[in-house]
Amino acid sequence: MIGFQNDSNGRFKMRLVNLLAALPLMAALDCAATPFWGAKHSVPADTPIEALQPGEFIWEGQLEPQGPVVVVVSLPEQMAYVYRNGVRIGVATASTGKPGHGTPTGVFTILNKDKDHHSKTYGNAPMPYSERLTVDGVALHAGGLPGYPSSHGCVHLPSAFARLLFGITHRGTTVVIAGESTAPRSVVHPPVLTPVDAATGAPESDNALGLFEDFRWEPEASPEGPLTLVASAADRRLIVLRDGVEIGRARIEVDNVNVPLGTHAYTVLAGSSSGHPRWSAVGLPGHAAESQDGHDENAVERLHMPKDMSRRLYPLLEPGTTLLLTDAPVLEHSTGPSLAVMRSGLPEGQTGGAAVHTGIRRVPAPIESVRIN
Repeated sequence: MIGFQNDSNGRFKMRLVNLLAALPLMAALDCAATPFWGAKHSVPADTPIEALQPGEFIWEGQLEPQGPVVVVVSLPEQMAYVYRNGVRIGVATASTGKPGHGTPTGVFTILNKDKDHHSKTYGNAPMPYSERLTVDGVALHAGGLPGYPSSHGCVHLPSAFARLLFGITHRGTTVVIAGESTAPRSVVHPPVLTPVDAATGAPESDNALGLFEDFRWEPEASPEGPLTLVASAADRRLIVLRDGVEIGRARIEVDNVNVPLGTHAYTVLAGSSSGHPRWSAVGLPGHAAESQDGHDENAVERLHMPKDMSRRLYPLLEPGTTLLLTDAPVLEHSTGPSLAVMRSGLPEGQTGGAAVHTGIRRVPAPIESVRIN
């Protein structure tokens, strides 16, 4: 038996002992408060994807240990696929938004991450390994997996899979949510971005933009961070954002303007020996803005931009750089109620001053997400 002096110091020691004794119980209660969803371990790698049961997943992170990550969520399949450097390293069953709370389709970037997130909207409900995609709270996180859409808009994943995914992603990682099954494919360097011929390395002649040639380049506005490019056929603009802040924009020309480009995400891969970046592309087949004949896999080849701009942009292209190509408008004066877009730091026609957003709503950060409804 241990005794303590009956003074303030003794009472403090007693409280400390009681607190230390209670820590294991508190830890156990905390663990009990956070459910664990799905399988604890990956099923064998040779398991057919169609044979996965709700809550099961495959993880082969050793197949491609380095390189940028792209996550593709297929709503019809209720599956999530993880690609690193263009190689599929994981696939999991998922549960997306139920009727009335549909998960938005489109191309997103991870805005922030919270390993121990709890929902402020749904009664402090635990959402472990949360990776937020939109300003209104749509996220990837561990959650219930009944085998059908059951969430309020988020993408539920098995807990063990969500933990593994959380460990290899970062703010700015690309997430594609598609209304059909889709997968990345390797593509040649998008010629719109390079100041030289992507095959020979020879300088190309400038595009004849004449009086319409125009670009703005301010890399000092955001010296570091992930690079994201947004090309809009509707606005004929390429907007360059680094760490969510606009550092440049340029007019672009579009060949065959009456033919939709579709919606595509391109990500620079690691490991190029040719001097030109390798890219992985993900299209969104079945998107409402695309032609009924399917998406154009070579859409990016129809874009042209001022070479003075591409010469400045090209050196910044590194593994993880994302290019979003869309038919939808992205400029502040042209965004409508169906599009929440990346907000640029400077509105069209301005060269300084405060940022202005005249789309759906004012958002607190220069870049939020791209969501195409």
